[in-house]
Amino acid sequence: MITLDFKYGTLLLRGDRETLEGVPGSCVYDERVECWRAEACDYAAIVMHLHRGGIPYEDGARAYDTLGLELDSELSPRDYQAEAVAAWFAADRRGVIALPTGSGKSFVARMAIARTDRSTLVVVPTLDLMEQWSTQLARAFGTEIGLLGGGSKEVRPITVSTYDSAVLMMEFLGNRFGLLIADECHHLPGAVNQTLARMCIAPFRLGLSATPDRDDGADTVLYDLMGAICYRKDIDELEGKVLAPYRTRRLELELEPDEAEAYERNRAVYVDFVRANGIRFSSPGGWAQFLCLCARHPQGREAFDAYLAQKRIARTSRAKFAKIWELFREHAGERILIFTADNLTAYEIGRRFLLPVLTHHTKMKERKAFLDGFRAGAYPVLATSKVLNEGVDVPEASVGVVVSGSGSVREHVQRLGRILRPVKGKQAVLYELVSLGTSESYTSERRRQHRAYQRSS
Repeated sequence: MITLDFKYGTLLLRGDRETLEGVPGSCVYDERVECWRAEACDYAAIVMHLHRGGIPYEDGARAYDTLGLELDSELSPRDYQAEAVAAWFAADRRGVIALPTGSGKSFVARMAIARTDRSTLVVVPTLDLMEQWSTQLARAFGTEIGLLGGGSKEVRPITVSTYDSAVLMMEFLGNRFGLLIADECHHLPGAVNQTLARMCIAPFRLGLSATPDRDDGADTVLYDLMGAICYRKDIDELEGKVLAPYRTRRLELELEPDEAEAYERNRAVYVDFVRANGIRFSSPGGWAQFLCLCARHPQGREAFDAYLAQKRIARTSRAKFAKIWELFREHAGERILIFTADNLTAYEIGRRFLLPVLTHHTKMKERKAFLDGFRAGAYPVLATSKVLNEGVDVPEASVGVVVSGSGSVREHVQRLGRILRPVKGKQAVLYELVSLGTSESYTSERRRQHRAYQRSS
């Protein structure tokens, strides 16, 4: 007889040594507890191995329930939503569903929860999303929803948690859920976040993201923990049907002579330092090497200041501010989101145009007031650095202006997704402001390597 127990985010297995040596996964003998130990995420594979082999076992690990759920919704699934759930079931209820922002990923999740009918944990990256999910789930299933995060520590058969709180609590709660849903699951492969999936026994797993692919290749960790992509639709496939029709425009703006001179002077200092010290940003650890040298090298402080200066000049050129004002006038009466790469630029735009600004420093109460005001039309424009890149439902937004950003394809697709939620008669447009003759041109080319940008003008 093999016995399984759950302790501190791992499985403890006792029984015949020869039998336990043959179980799949990470099972190793732990002398500290005089039994075999495996990662909790291997629970399903181990149980199936024992069951199929006709090996007697006693399951003391499982503490999740069958719920008898009924989905109370007047909505009918669209064809692609039904296809997505069917594909997930065909993959043994383990896998990632990739659907664009605004296409109803949360409705797909609710159908998966209802059909799986097991205690469920939904993990999300932000408190805003935790509130959105809990409200939707409570309405859909007519039951109270547990919350972990933002000061809440209440566990229920259906619970919504931030990634951070789940990481802290999973060693104690990892056996209480049969279904794990990771929203914005591209966050899961992080060195810390992935521990929540490893410490959970949930045999059924669903990842949701518009952009599951990662630039660092860590999406392989995501697929190991949640299952491979089982269904995918991209923005251009749903445009004009489920998502608002859209166009994208890249506006190339020249620096003024004094700005161009200052940019070249500072960039030369920065580039000369990088080349003289053999720093290769394309290599792993290149950026860390640059920062370390800046802290130790006699010319390091000057090089780092020059790096920041040339970035600031490109991001906040006078031509960009003039163009922002021009776009405000062109799209008067529409709801506009302004995106920046950093807080300082967002605050500067807020000061110049008297706009509300959302950054990670914005308190929850103030953030809610800004978003409510935007949805109601009291604030027709919001400026933000990165906090609106994902997860916030603002269907009223029809115009996006990327003043500055990283080279991340994911970030750029997420920003486009913020303005694509369908509203009758809506025509969305995303502007990208690029300072000519600067590194922004290269950065822009990198982040536009996605099919959503290959057919727009």
